[in-house]
Amino acid sequence: MGPDHMPDDRGGLLERLFGLKEAGTTVPRECMAGLTTFGAMSYVLIVNPMILATAGLDRHGLVIVTALIAIIGTLIMALWVRLPLAMAPGMSSNVMLAQVVMLQMGQTYRIGFTMIFISGFLFFALSLSGWREKIIMALPASIQLGIQCGLGVLIAYIGLHNGGIVTVQGGRIGFADLSHPDVILTYGGLLLTSVLVAMRVPAALLVSIMALTVAGMFVHLPDGAPMTRLPTRLWDWPGYPWQYFMAFDFGGYASNLVAVLPLTLYFFLTDFFSATATLMAVAGRPPLRTPDGQIPHARRAFIGDAMTAMLSAVLGTSTAGVYLESSAGIESGGRTGLTGVVIAFLFFICLFLWPLFTIIPAQATAPALVMVGLMMLRGIAELDTGRPENWLPPLLITVIIATTTNLMIALASGCLVHTLVVAAQRQWRRLSPILLGLDATLLLYLVLQTHIHK
Repeated sequence: MGPDHMPDDRGGLLERLFGLKEAGTTVPRECMAGLTTFGAMSYVLIVNPMILATAGLDRHGLVIVTALIAIIGTLIMALWVRLPLAMAPGMSSNVMLAQVVMLQMGQTYRIGFTMIFISGFLFFALSLSGWREKIIMALPASIQLGIQCGLGVLIAYIGLHNGGIVTVQGGRIGFADLSHPDVILTYGGLLLTSVLVAMRVPAALLVSIMALTVAGMFVHLPDGAPMTRLPTRLWDWPGYPWQYFMAFDFGGYASNLVAVLPLTLYFFLTDFFSATATLMAVAGRPPLRTPDGQIPHARRAFIGDAMTAMLSAVLGTSTAGVYLESSAGIESGGRTGLTGVVIAFLFFICLFLWPLFTIIPAQATAPALVMVGLMMLRGIAELDTGRPENWLPPLLITVIIATTTNLMIALASGCLVHTLVVAAQRQWRRLSPILLGLDATLLLYLVLQTHIHK
């Protein structure tokens, strides 16, 4: 057999599945990207169960559920959509489910999962019909730019806050106390990561995460505990919590319809726009987007995202969606679904070795998240300052997210400002029915949020 055939024989299967050559990538690069994304988002195995456990749900069982939905959702994106996108329960719907639905309103987790399932079904139906893609494609370029930059600010803030560099005391945001060794290490990691990225070191973000995790074993927090805490055991059996599987209460939902319907719409609107905005910001960026500037395999991506949202309620957790941390893997070279297969495999390992994989502290992932946010902010260079409707909405979206971390309020503000400015200029043809419908939906969201927070 000639040497020209050997690469195809050895890598033919992966090439046929993922088109590595066409995407300009390699197996090692895809594996490194998967490791990077997993390292940046592995905190979900700790945070999601912890949040839901505050409402009385089983924390250990929810670690398993979190890993399972991450595996299923990521494999849908990897094998069907063929994109390097990781999925897992989001950090907004879990707070809504635990704090508002269960603790404040006193509803059971069965009614809560019923709400999430109905919301996910609406989400799925809209994606299946193709209207989700039409709605997103009708968004003006300035709004799409605002979403990308705003999410860049948000993910950078999450990294700074989770890493302890930024603190909130008395309602005021400030810089952490540099006398604490863990803060010094995290800040030093931020400087180190910046240098690694600037020097184009391969897998710079993963190198940073690993280095800070190891260093954290020798650095102590103010309470005396090490920053990186070794687990008491290396593995544990999965033990799926069957009490949460398809734990729906449609009868209870119907009997409390007046109370739960606004929350169901809130879940739907939040998941629809937040998930769509995240998908656009991650998959619609230059490394992945098509030559005409669109999301590759957009229809499948929207449907896969919606399917995972619906399956979240079936398995027994809050709504899952595409993770912003997927950008970390994309920046590390991930271009195909093979990256997602690696991520799913690592989550599978966590079903058995989750005590070991959860040692990565938030301080270790903080610099990587900040770098991802800054990379997304590079899109501000595309800002068109020639017309007010082109620069007002994106800057307003970015500023509101930077000061409130509220993506939905920012998106609503940007869309409404764009519409009002265009209307004031009497450019009626630029106000499409879809854009006006979007404005009306976002106004409804604002009304529902006001009602919920009374």
